[in-house]
Amino acid sequence: MAFSGPIEDRLAIRELMDIYADAVNQRDAELWGSTWAEGSSWKLPVIPGMENVAGKENIVAAWNAGMAMFPFIFMSISVGDIQVDGDTATARAYTTEVGITLDGTEIRPRGQYDDKLIKVDGEWLFIERIFNSLYGE
Repeated sequence: MAFSGPIEDRLAIRELMDIYADAVNQRDAELWGSTWAEGSSWKLPVIPGMENVAGKENIVAAWNAGMAMFPFIFMSISVGDIQVDGDTATARAYTTEVGITLDGTEIRPRGQYDDKLIKVDGEWLFIERIFNSLYGE
């Protein structure tokens, strides 16, 4: 089954993913950073130097550096799987993005996040996100 666990937790995880995408679209580093747990890791094997960024502070710094390369970016997320087991969960989500690089090049990547999440003080947060490109740049 693609979705399991309490509906309240699955909804909270879905909302976390929506907050993540909204923060990208609004270029809001504080909001985006609020989706990550302390001690988390962000793995982007498609981007040299970002194969494994560890620690919330480093993750937010890497995101800020990445966002500086795009005067415009838009992200949409579609959730494919959420498995809740107590205060931990795994999830899979697909992204569709449109971006304009500093030189004016338009990119339209499609990707997949494989996530591990933890519930801290009643709030779901990403502890690990692994991004894999499915299509595009």
